[in-house]
Amino acid sequence: MRATSKLSLALVALALVSQLVAQDSAIPRNEYGHPDFQGFYTFRTITPLQRPQELENLEVLTPEQAKEWEAYENRRQNRDLIIDSVGGAGYPPGVISYNEFWYERGNETIADRRTSLIYDPPNGRMPPLNEAGEARRAAYRQMVFESSGPEGRTTVDRCITGFVGGPPMIPGSYNNNMQLVQTADHVMILNEMVHTARIIPLASEFEIKQDRWEGNSIAYWEEDTLIIETTGWYHPYNLRGMSDQAHVTERISRLNENTLNYDFTVNDPLSWDQSWSARLPLRSSADPVYEYACHEGNHGLQGILAGWRRYEVMGFNGDGSPKSETGIVPTSEN
Repeated sequence: MRATSKLSLALVALALVSQLVAQDSAIPRNEYGHPDFQGFYTFRTITPLQRPQELENLEVLTPEQAKEWEAYENRRQNRDLIIDSVGGAGYPPGVISYNEFWYERGNETIADRRTSLIYDPPNGRMPPLNEAGEARRAAYRQMVFESSGPEGRTTVDRCITGFVGGPPMIPGSYNNNMQLVQTADHVMILNEMVHTARIIPLASEFEIKQDRWEGNSIAYWEEDTLIIETTGWYHPYNLRGMSDQAHVTERISRLNENTLNYDFTVNDPLSWDQSWSARLPLRSSADPVYEYACHEGNHGLQGILAGWRRYEVMGFNGDGSPKSETGIVPTSEN
């Protein structure tokens, strides 16, 4: 009886091992034994980072609802249908003077039809900023409002970093493309936006002490998932509202033959009292990553500052609004 039981257990164990080996062999591997994620990918989608207010009670759309939402958003965001006097650079997202031809935001929701890329908190929205985060944002807005020099403009204006490049990588209006390269001891992520190249060592602890615009990153493997930890940011406020103390954890794994799963979590006690996480697909792309040239805030920075000073001489704020001492200009809306 015992011999039969032992034989049965052995057969079950052998079957399980065979299953695991079969599953493992289905994952392409590079010459170093790691899952092979190399290639070009796009992460464009019309699914927003945060769940829209009009969909606050819907975590997942039905196929019919998804089609309706796609049609609505594609029309709302179409730059060729926007009147300057009605819209603006922030409504809907994007630059008003760029017509629809230049955008590649994607026109479909992600495959599982979630209403937001954020899945934690469960409401699909970033947590509210805490007191430290609000104070930093106010100081940042005032700095931009005064625009007293190059440092008073955003890193986006100055074409240094920001937009969709990350970390974390979050879809935007255009240039939602990246390349992933692996070597024996490094991973390289090249984002088309602002030609950001993150050269990340495979390591168990941080060795470089110098803070960087995109933060300091290390990578390691947990079974077949690539984990990237990033901290040590050079700037105290970036496009996502994170401070220089933020800690971003990215997780990349294979979803299917043509898709990687990209999952990230942001922890930043100087911005939010709780962490937030999002998930989106990286889909294989037949197109390479093209050179990105950003000139508006590079060669054009002198003109930006000169125009700002000219308005001030005329008695206006630097942005042409009625004179005030803060970045909040009184209007009928506030």
